[in-house]
Amino acid sequence: MASMHFSARRVSQLDGRADRSPPQDDGVAGSNRDQPEDSSLSSLVSTLVPTLIIAVVFVTLFLIFRRSFRRLYAPRTYIDSLGDHRKTPAPSNGFFGWIKDFRSIKDEYILDHQSIDGYLFVRFFKLLIVLCFLGCVVTWPVLFPINATGGAGKKQLNLLSMSNVKDVNRYYAHALISFVFMMLVMIIIARESFFTVNLRQAYRRSPFGASRLSSKTILFTNVPKNITQDTLFEMFPGVKHAWVASNCKELQELVDDRDDTAMKLENGEIQLSRDANLNRIKTEKGKKAYKAGEGVDHFANPKDRPTHRLKFLVGKKVDTITYGRQHLAELIPKIEAEQDKHWQGKAELVGAVFLEFDTQRSAQDAWLLMQKRKTKPNSKMSARQLGVLPQEVVWNNLRIGTAEHWIRWLAATAFISVGIIFFAVPVTFVGIVSKIQFLTKTFSWLEWINDIPPVILGVITGLLPVVMLAVLMALVPIICRLMAKLAGWVTISQVELQTQSWYFAFQVVQVFLITTCASAATAVIQQVRDDPGSVLTVLSNNLPTASNFYISYFILFGLSSAAGTLLNIGGFVGIVLLGRILPGKTPRKIWQKLVNLSAPAWGSEFPKWTNLGVIALTYSGIAPLVMGFATVGFSLIYVAFRYNFLYCYETNIDTRGEAYQRALRQLITGVYLSELCLIGLFAIATGDNTAAAGPLAIECVLLALTIIGHLSLRKALVNHEARVAYTDPTPATTSLEQGLSQAVTPEKEASATSGPNVAPKPTRVPGFLHNLINPDRNSTPQLSSRLDQFYHQPQEPLPLEIAKRAFFNPAITSPTPVLWLVHDDMGISEREVKDTMREVPGLHITDDQAYFNEKNKVVWKGQEEGKAKEAPVWEEKVVY
Repeated sequence: MASMHFSARRVSQLDGRADRSPPQDDGVAGSNRDQPEDSSLSSLVSTLVPTLIIAVVFVTLFLIFRRSFRRLYAPRTYIDSLGDHRKTPAPSNGFFGWIKDFRSIKDEYILDHQSIDGYLFVRFFKLLIVLCFLGCVVTWPVLFPINATGGAGKKQLNLLSMSNVKDVNRYYAHALISFVFMMLVMIIIARESFFTVNLRQAYRRSPFGASRLSSKTILFTNVPKNITQDTLFEMFPGVKHAWVASNCKELQELVDDRDDTAMKLENGEIQLSRDANLNRIKTEKGKKAYKAGEGVDHFANPKDRPTHRLKFLVGKKVDTITYGRQHLAELIPKIEAEQDKHWQGKAELVGAVFLEFDTQRSAQDAWLLMQKRKTKPNSKMSARQLGVLPQEVVWNNLRIGTAEHWIRWLAATAFISVGIIFFAVPVTFVGIVSKIQFLTKTFSWLEWINDIPPVILGVITGLLPVVMLAVLMALVPIICRLMAKLAGWVTISQVELQTQSWYFAFQVVQVFLITTCASAATAVIQQVRDDPGSVLTVLSNNLPTASNFYISYFILFGLSSAAGTLLNIGGFVGIVLLGRILPGKTPRKIWQKLVNLSAPAWGSEFPKWTNLGVIALTYSGIAPLVMGFATVGFSLIYVAFRYNFLYCYETNIDTRGEAYQRALRQLITGVYLSELCLIGLFAIATGDNTAAAGPLAIECVLLALTIIGHLSLRKALVNHEARVAYTDPTPATTSLEQGLSQAVTPEKEASATSGPNVAPKPTRVPGFLHNLINPDRNSTPQLSSRLDQFYHQPQEPLPLEIAKRAFFNPAITSPTPVLWLVHDDMGISEREVKDTMREVPGLHITDDQAYFNEKNKVVWKGQEEGKAKEAPVWEEKVVY
C-alpha cells in the first residue's frame, strides 16, 4: 500500500517537479508522515533563545569585569613589556565611553600596535560583512517574492528557499541574480587581492620594514656541508653575514635537562619557605604547628623538605634542593663548553645556512636568482624563505632537504586526505542528528522521538548538532599543525600557512559538504528507498532546506562565539575565577600570567571563518535568508575581534599578510560551489521539464566566466607582486641600507629593473577593469605614504652582540635561567640564595620583589602596576 501511495505521488511529477503539497491522510497507515511537519522555525527559535541568553550573560559579565580586570580585558594599555610605542590608550569608563573610544580608533591603529596580519584579519570580517550585506541587497528583493510565491507548499523558513519554487520558468530569476551577484563577488575579491599585494609590498618597502634584519635574511637548505664561508660570500653580491646551522640534538637535551632541574630547584626552594612560613603563621595564631629551637630553621620541618623522583613513578627519590644544586653544578660547565664548540663552528653541520645581505634589494636579487634553475649559482641549494624570523625557525627541520621535504609533504597530505574520509563518518552522524525526525518514519524503533516536546526536539536538531560539530573539529587544526611540522616546513609561518590550507579543506568538506548532503539525504531516505529512481529529484528538492542547519550555525557563531571572544572565557576562568582561588605558587608563574598575552594562530583562525563565508556565498542563490544571518553574525564577530586586537591580543606568528591572501583565494570556493549547486539543480529539473535548460545555460556561462576570470586573476596577481617586489623602490641616491623609500610612479615602477633580470611585465588588463580592481589610491606608492605614520622610522641597528647570535639555534645561546625565590621574614630565602650561589658557580638566584602575605600567598610587587620589566626574570624582546 505504501508503494502504491508513493507511485500515485509520482504522477504529479510530469510537470517537472515533485508534488510538494501537504500530505493528506488517505487511510494508509503512516501516510501522514511521508513529510514530517516542518520544524525549521522551531529549530531556529530553539537555537536562538539559549544562545541569545548565553550571549547576554557573557556580554554583561564583560562590561562588569572590564573595569576591574585590566590584565584580562585591556592588558595592552598598561603592561610595560610591550614598550611605550606599542601601548594602547586605556578605554574610557562606562559603556558609552567605551563605544566612543572603539569607534574613534581606526582599524589602521592595529598596524602600529599589532602587525599587518592582525590588521588584515580584522579587515577580513569587514570584507565578509560587505559581501553578505551586498548579497542581501541583490538577492532578497527578487528571490524572496519568487520563492515565497513558488507554490510548492513549503512553510516556515523553507518558504523563502528555492525548494518552494514549483514552476521552473522562475529559475531564470535565480540564474540571473546569481550571475550578477557572483560577478560582483569576484570583482570585490580581485580588488581586495590587489590591495593586499600592494599593502604587503608597501610594508616591506617602508623604512622600518626594509631595515629589519629579518627582511634582509634568506634561509637556505640543502647546502653542501663542505662549503666554505668564503664561497657563500662570493656566491651572492651583498652578503654581510652568514650563520651556518649545526646539529644541536645532544646540546638541546642538556639544555632541557638544565632548565627542568632549575625549575624544580626554584619550586623546591619556594615550597621550603612556604611550609616554614605557614608553620610560623599558625604558631603566632596559637594553632598547632611545627616549631623546634631557634634560628632560621626553627619553623622548617625536616620531614617536609621537597623531594621528587628522577623518573616518573619508578625513579629514585631524591631531595629536590640538594640534587638540584649538585646536578646544575655538573650541567652548567658541560653546557657552556658544548655551546662554545657550536659557537666556533666545530660541531656537526646540518646543511642549512642563514645569509644576511647588506640591503633588502640585495636579498631580493639573490632570492630571484635562486628561483631560476638555469642561472642559480648552486643546483643543490634551495632558498626556503626570504624574510625569516629567528623565533619562527623550526630548527629540527633544517636538516631536511628539498626532496625529502616534498616526499614528507605528499605523505602528510595523503594522511590528511584519509583523515577527511575518516571524519566523514562522525560528521555524517551529526548531519543525521539535525534531521533525526525524518528517520522516525523509516525505523519504527525511533518513533519515540515523535513524542519529544517540540522545544526540546528543536534543541536536539538545531543546537546539539552545531555543538557536536564544533567539538569534533577542535582537534583537526592540532593534527594539521603537527603534520605540517612533520612535512618538513622550516618556519612556524610556513607551518601555519600549510595548516590553513589543510584545515580549510577539512572545513569545506566536513563542516559544509558532508553535513549538507547528510542532512538532505536523511530527509528523503524513505522516498529514495521506495523509489530509487527519484534520488536526484528528491535530493534537489531537499538540498535547499539543509540551509536551516547553517542558519543555526551562524546564530551560534555570531552570538556565543562573539560574546565568548569578548569575555575571553579561558582567561576569565583562569584569571578571574581560578586566579582568585588558586593564585600563582611562584613569582615566575605570576609574572608569566602578566606578560603572556593571548595570540591567535592564523592556521586555525582563518579557515573556520573563511568556510562560513563560503557557506554564505554558496546558499546565496538557493536560500538567500542565510545571507542575512551571516551579515549579523560576521558583524558581531568583527566587533569582538577588533576589541581584542586593540586591547588584548599579541601576535607571535608573522606571515606578513600571506595568510589573508590565502583566505581570499579560498573564499572563491564559495563562488564555485554556488554555481555548481545551481547547475546541478537546474540540470536535474531539465529531466522533467526542458524549460529549465535556459537557466542552466546561463549558469554554465557564468561558471565558464568565473574560471577564466579566476585564472586571469591568479596570473595577474603573480605578475603584479613579482613586478612590485623586484623593483627598486628608491632612486640610486637613496640610502638603501636604512630602507628609505620614496614615492614611485607607475611609469617608473614598470620600467625599473631588478638586478640581473628585468622585472616581470605587467599583465595586460583593460583600463576600466584595472581602475576597478586596482585603483591608483590602492597602489603601493599611495599605501606607502599612508603607512608612513607608522613605519617612517627605520629600526635602530641591533647591538652587535644580539645581531651576532640572531640565527643561532637557541640551544647555543640559551643562558642558565635566573632562579626567583620568595622572600620570607625568617631568613630562609636569604640563606638559600647564598648557599645555592656558593654551590653552583655562575647561577643567578634572588628573592627580590616577591614575598608572602598574611595568608601565605605569593605576592609580586610589580603585578598590579604591570611592571613586567622590573622582574628579575625579565628578558628584552628583540625585534629582528
